[in-house]
Amino acid sequence: MEPAENGANEKRAWLLGLGLDCKDGHVRVTRGENFHLVGGSHETHEVMQEKAIKFNEKLEERGRRLEDISRDEFRAIAHEIGLKDKNLM
Repeated sequence: MEPAENGANEKRAWLLGLGLDCKDGHVRVTRGENFHLVGGSHETHEVMQEKAIKFNEKLEERGRRLEDISRDEFRAIAHEIGLKDKNLM
């Protein structure tokens, strides 16, 4: 966490995607503005990328930052983009 310019700590949040179905030996890593995606088969990693990008688009549409949304708002956005509860925290 980087301190803010005024010396106070700024709250940060990240989406973390872990793909556990890789059998081809490739190590896939994608980083975005507020997400890190690691692992997965080619197909799984692509889906994680798509969902992370869509999640960020929904945040932008709402004028919100990941750091500032509630758990309920997180789940609402996740539902909008097609993530299922079994894939969430």
